[in-house]
This record gives sequence, C-alpha cells and structure tokens, in this order.
Amino acid sequence: MSAASSIARRAFADGRTRTLSFALLFAGVAVANAVGFRHTFPTLADRLSFARNFGHDKSVRLFYGAPHDLLTAGGYTAWRAGGSLSIFAAMWGLLAAIRAFRTEEDAGRQELVLSGAVTRTAAFLAALAAIGAGALVLWLALFLGLVGARLPAAGSAFLALATVAVIPAFVGVGALASQIAASRRVALELGSAALGGAFLLRVIADTSSLGWLRWTTPLGWTEELRAFAGQRPSVLLLPAAAGALLLLISALISGRRDVGTGLLHTKDSAEPSSRLLGSPTRYALRSERISLAGWLFGAGFFAFILGVIASSISSTTLPASVQQRLEKLGSVAITTPAGYLGFTFLFFIFVISLFCCSQIAAARREEAEQQLETLLALPVSRRRWFGGRLVLAAAGATVISLVTGVLAWAGSASQGADVSLAQMLGAGANCLPAALLFLGIGALAFAVLPRASAGIAYGVASLAFLWQLFGSVLGAPTWLLDLSPFRHIGLVPAQPFRAGEAAAMLAIAALLTLVSLRLFDRRDLLGA
Repeated sequence: MSAASSIARRAFADGRTRTLSFALLFAGVAVANAVGFRHTFPTLADRLSFARNFGHDKSVRLFYGAPHDLLTAGGYTAWRAGGSLSIFAAMWGLLAAIRAFRTEEDAGRQELVLSGAVTRTAAFLAALAAIGAGALVLWLALFLGLVGARLPAAGSAFLALATVAVIPAFVGVGALASQIAASRRVALELGSAALGGAFLLRVIADTSSLGWLRWTTPLGWTEELRAFAGQRPSVLLLPAAAGALLLLISALISGRRDVGTGLLHTKDSAEPSSRLLGSPTRYALRSERISLAGWLFGAGFFAFILGVIASSISSTTLPASVQQRLEKLGSVAITTPAGYLGFTFLFFIFVISLFCCSQIAAARREEAEQQLETLLALPVSRRRWFGGRLVLAAAGATVISLVTGVLAWAGSASQGADVSLAQMLGAGANCLPAALLFLGIGALAFAVLPRASAGIAYGVASLAFLWQLFGSVLGAPTWLLDLSPFRHIGLVPAQPFRAGEAAAMLAIAALLTLVSLRLFDRRDLLGA
C-alpha cells in the first residue's frame, strides 16, 4: 500500500463520524419529505391548493429556495430537501477541506507526513481522495433515502447529485481559505463568510426580481439543476469548474508556502492567558467553545427562519384526512403558528440530542489522542474530569435550547404570529429531557465501549428519531412505538408539557450518568 493511499484512508477515517452524521441527516430528510408529501397531499386538489399558497410565498423561499414543481413528490422533495440539504452539503465540504488542509498543519501532523517519502502534491491529492470518498457516501445516503421513499431511481440519482454538487465548490473554498489563513480559526472564519455570502445571494435571488443572481452562487446552481422539474445536467459544469479552479490555485499556493504558515501573516495567538484553565471543565469549555458557538449559531439561525415562515405555512387549509395523517405521524395540527412551531421543534429536539452526542465524541477524541493521560497524571480524578464533561454538555444543550426558543419567537413575532416568548422558552426547555437521556446513553457507552461510543450515541438518537417519524406509518404495534423517547414528548407550545414523562427521562439520564461515572473510574484508558 502506497503512502498516499494510507494518508487518504486515515483522512477518511478521521472524518467518519462527521460524514456518518451528515449521511443520516440526508437520508432521513429525504424520506421524511417524500413520504410526508404523499401522506399530507394525497390528491391533485390538495397539491394544487398547496402550490397556490406556497408557490409565490417569499418568506418560505428564505430557506428552501424557489420551487419549480409542487405537484409531484419528486418536485416537492427537490425543493424542500434539495434546497436545505445543499446548504448542509456546502458546510460539510467546507469543514472537510479545512480539516484536511489546515487542521493537520496546526496539529503538527502534516510536517511529520511531509518529512517522509511523500510530496506535497501527493498529500494534497490524498486529502482530496478522502473528501471525494466522503462526498460519495453522502450522495449514496441521499440516493438510498429517495429510492426508499419510492421516488424514481433515475430522478433520485440526479437529485442526490444536484444536492451534493455544491461540495466541489466549497471544498475549493475551504482549501483556498486554508492556504490564505495562518490558522484553522481564521480559515473557518473566511470559509464561513464565503458560505454566508453565497447563501445571502441565493436569498436575494429567490425573494426579489434579481433572479439572475442565482447564477452567481453555488447554492443557486443547485436550484438551476431543476431535479424532477426539467433537469439541466449541463449546469453541473459550473460547480465542477469552480471547484477545479479553486483547488488548482490552492495546490499552487500549497507548493510554494512554508508548512504552518499562510498568505496572511497574521498573529493568531494572544498573550499567554490562564483563563479557562483553572479546572478540567473550564479547559474543556476552552477547547470546545468554537464548536459550541457553531451549534448555537446553526440551531438559532434555522429556528429564526422557521419562526418567520410559521404564519405562512400554518395559513394553508388542510383537509381533515390530511390532518389525520399528520396525527398518525405523531405530529399536531399545523393550522396555527403554535402548531407548526410545535411540530418543527420535534426536529430541534433531535438536533440538540445530536449536540449531546457530539460531546461524547469529543470526550472520546480527547482520550484517543492521549490528552487524557496527561491530564489525569495531574491531581485530577477521573470522575471529576468525566463529570465536568457531562456538565458542560448539559449546560451547552440548555443554552442552545433556550436560545433556539427565543429566536423562533423573534422570527414568528416579526410576522405578527400569536406566539408568546414564554411559550417558546417552554418549547426550548422541552428539548432537554430527551437530549439529556441520549447524553446518559452516550456516557454509558463511553464508559463501557469507548471506541464505539460515538457511533452508539449517534446511532441510538438517530434510530429513535426515525422510528418516531415512520413507525406509526409502518403499522408497528403501540408497545414497539413507545420504545422511542420522542414518542413521549409533548410538542410545546401546541401540546401541554408532559411533566411525568420528562421526569422519567431525566431520572433515567441521571441513573445512567451515575453508573457511567462509576464504570469509567474502573476501566483502562484506550488510545485510537
């Protein structure tokens, strides 16, 4: 096996948790939209009514883009799933590129790799191969989700391709930012600014008469591919050409600069500071603060957008049969802003649960990279370290939950929706019992099966959420449906808070946490 192929395999393995998380998201969103459309709008009359109400609603276009066909499950899924998942695909490409081209240098590993019989070009191409393999996993997950939802295979393949087509362009953006910036932090800032600008251009194009701006942004090119609505394969040349050009420039710069530097000769270090170094928990906060900020911004941003469109979506009159189908899916009537927000907050409960899973993955990464051995060599007990980690995860989940509720209220209030701040704070707090339950499950996995703990945490949360969405549609018995914690959550503010069920989940979470602390205190530390 060549050195370059070993580098590619290792790079792919390093990003497997992130790739798996995005793949599960892609498949779940695809199935949810296609199946939900058929059940919600079973007749042509229902679909025509929906298209008349939403086809020209600018507030809905803020997030999903411009629809091209709202009369078929394929066209609807291309609008809803394609419009939102293309943003996540761009995020994945950006993060993967910065991880491959900047983080490795900041950690000092790239210098060691290049000290062997590996050229810069070979290392660059190996990183690209790993990113390409990850993009293929995302395409396959989305394709299988679409086909599993009974959409035509050919159209599903093209929609999956159209959605991930933004990845080459944003991999190029991330690679170029990694050459310009002198640190991972600055590269993330530059890449995030580029992604934000691309999204802003798409929003302006979709909500104004300046539709031509759609051709200036990779997120607009995805719309212009028009999957399931007169597809345009030739548009694929745009992201491919943009990605190739940016990567070529990046490769040329990479071959001419010193390892660990960037074109911007900025000072990325402040004067030595002992802030957040007084305890293991504070150090964990210092290490995870960028990740925490990212989760907070992402969840808050989407909560605000969903709040903005709550009034528009809830104003659509749905037939009684459709409402019954929604209730069968475990939802509520979405004929009011409160009902719609209650339904959407089911997804935020899942997102915050994934945040808790990410903190288990971070703890495992600290152990795998042998940082924990050094820390525990100091007068720091295992229980103090692990307990602090779990407290930090719970505190982060609390902040994200409440901020999400506040921003959802702000978005709905901007459109005059009759939803109070207290109600939305309650909706945010309602996310915590289930999220903390999954944190407890992940903690137990970390204490017993550390190498598999991240996968177990993410897998259990994802399966429970998907089972809640589709178990009732599949006709599963009630006792089997009740296995999902999501089934025992009142969708606040549309439904009352279920105090008994919440208390039970919190009690189980506390018990799992205590058991995991005791077990972790006894097991050996394991490396990668």
